Amino acid sequence: MIDTAASATADAAQDAAQDVNRLLQFLEDSIPALISFGIKVVLALIVFFIGGKVITWLRKIVRRSLERAVVDAGAVQFIDSVLKFGLYALLIIMIAMNFGVESSSVAALLASAGVAIGLAVQGSLSNFAGGVLILVLKPFEVGDYIIVTQEGIEGTVKEIQVFYTKLATVDNQRVVVPNSILTENSLTNVTARPERQLDLKIGISYDSDLKKAKEIIEGMLAVDSTIKQDEDVRVFVDSLGESAVVIGLRAWVATEDYWSTRWRLLEQIKVTFDEEGIEIPYNQLTVHLKGEGEGRKNEEAMR
Repeated sequence: MIDTAASATADAAQDAAQDVNRLLQFLEDSIPALISFGIKVVLALIVFFIGGKVITWLRKIVRRSLERAVVDAGAVQFIDSVLKFGLYALLIIMIAMNFGVESSSVAALLASAGVAIGLAVQGSLSNFAGGVLILVLKPFEVGDYIIVTQEGIEGTVKEIQVFYTKLATVDNQRVVVPNSILTENSLTNVTARPERQLDLKIGISYDSDLKKAKEIIEGMLAVDSTIKQDEDVRVFVDSLGESAVVIGLRAWVATEDYWSTRWRLLEQIKVTFDEEGIEIPYNQLTVHLKGEGEGRKNEEAMR
């Protein structure tokens, strides 16, 4: 029985020794391949790092050349984005070929991937096409203030990139808008011209003095330094509403003075109308009640 146990122990030790020998042999055979693979990885990282620096250097050169040629800022940003994506894609392909991937395999992979990605990212392709249209047609440029009414988007254009355009709102929020939205919808370029028309509407009650109200507004416009007096300035009755006579005013101001002038005039009109007893009404409902024996009228206003 002791001999059997000793024999089993010897067999187990022999099997373990064989396993260790096979492992050592495997490691010995694999070490050159592992070392070669490790060297390739290190070289790929070095090439990627150096390539990134070269790409940054090339982008700076192209950017400075375009700026010296007085190219539109939006076009400069767009070309820079395209150059960045293209050069990094080329760098990655070179690194893949360094790992033994054949150029024909890379071409076939890119072709098949291009079809698959094209179907998957149709929206991105439309955004890219939108970016090209923006640069070619130039409905706006960097620095312009635009309004996309259908989408409720407005702001100052800060960057025009490959797929997106970045806007800054009046309260300094950053809005990233896909280029396809800007090309597929109607937009208003507020700052395309140095002057902008100021168009305000103020309602006064039917009992108020209409001529006096118009004279007050005309006097304000005549002494306001931001109103361009050499342009057409009008104060008129715009409409006769249900509870108010709507007075309209139109004047021209410098584009950068538009909002400050608008806010200031509205406040001045309200304060002056209150001082002069000219009522700016709210919506009212007049109800007439009639009793059985006599007529009785009560009026009550509802907001």
